Amino acid sequence: MANVAIIGAQWGDEGKGKVVDWLASRADIVVRFQGGHNAGHTLVVGNQTYKLSLLPSGVVRGKLGIIGNGVVLDPDALLSEIAKVQAQGLEVGPHNLRIAENTPLILPLHSAIDKAREMARGKNAIGTTGRGIGPAYEDKVARRAIRLCDLAEPETVSHKLDELLLHHNTLLAGLGAETFAKQDLLEKILGWAPKLLPFAEAVWERLDQARHDGKRVMFEGAQAVMLDVDHGTYPFVTSSNTVAGNAAAGAGIGPHAIGTVLGIAKAYTTRVGSGPFPTELFDDTGKLLGERGHEFGTVTGRPRRCGWFDACLVRQAVKVGGVQGLVLTKLDVLDGLPELKICTGYEINGELVKRLPAAMAAQAAAKPVYETIEGWSGSTRGARSWAALPAQAIKYVRRIEELVEAPVTLLSTSPERDDTITVSDPFAG
Repeated sequence: MANVAIIGAQWGDEGKGKVVDWLASRADIVVRFQGGHNAGHTLVVGNQTYKLSLLPSGVVRGKLGIIGNGVVLDPDALLSEIAKVQAQGLEVGPHNLRIAENTPLILPLHSAIDKAREMARGKNAIGTTGRGIGPAYEDKVARRAIRLCDLAEPETVSHKLDELLLHHNTLLAGLGAETFAKQDLLEKILGWAPKLLPFAEAVWERLDQARHDGKRVMFEGAQAVMLDVDHGTYPFVTSSNTVAGNAAAGAGIGPHAIGTVLGIAKAYTTRVGSGPFPTELFDDTGKLLGERGHEFGTVTGRPRRCGWFDACLVRQAVKVGGVQGLVLTKLDVLDGLPELKICTGYEINGELVKRLPAAMAAQAAAKPVYETIEGWSGSTRGARSWAALPAQAIKYVRRIEELVEAPVTLLSTSPERDDTITVSDPFAG
């Protein structure tokens, strides 16, 4: 079985939507294996633009989509997203969307505590989306989460709510925020049951059967390696493991079934929210990258911070993420710049290092060490072959390959799905 896992190799927003759409059209099943509705993929199909946060991209291509147990699921967000894409003419139902029965749910109290904590942090805020993702993962680990399967057992939901409210109402009161009444929450949660339970199943069984049947499965990651709760720029990270290794745990399959791992990276670097960003540009070039690249978060709408390509950071993501091939996006944004810079290391307290350290103060102190490369005058936009690229653009891509120690498997030259240079077929195994 030739499967493919897609992960981000920077801080997210690398243009995964186009790539996962292209691969989803060739897969039989698409699985979301981590994250929540704090991440988004924008898919452009003909004259329609779909903005997905929870739905696996495969549903846009008429394929089976699965939301794995590694996701934390906000029922209201999912139902709203389904209604939105249905209004665009897309058919979504239990026939083409399945949800792992053991998927934890995000409740209204999770977003309330998320927002109250961020407000209490003041200038030290992490920059969360305030959508309750982190608190929902905390409840999962603390063994008090309400899961999708619980909706079929009202007594179980009632019992779990007692423990949840004891914990969260105490925190909310301490932060000066409004607390929750059990009966109101209970009615809301049980109201989800008839709408969500038809989607529920033991998806690990379906995936095991798919393995036996030789089906092509694509595992769709959210965010990116440098936002991984273990391997990213902690604490300015998401609340789940974003590396490809989590596809196994987050979907319910063995690690041998993950297949080829592709890492998505822009030809420059962006980041949304707080946290270290060694190559960030505060000048006209940074502004130009943001304008040309339309750099606004798919989910939050927040402007992205922009900077030069950080090969040191992407190399780190390649190593810990298990990336076998790089997908380089938005090369066309660099068209016409007289010179480009690539970060090849950091100077930290007078010492040259080749990795971004784990400690907060060291991360904040990291100053980029650059290699300068001549830009190109021609256009790369819409190129579909290496021959259509300016020679200097090819040189830039080849240098990135050398520095990150991974081959470029796909090269994207515009938002259009077909404007892609394919070096090798990820589904070939």
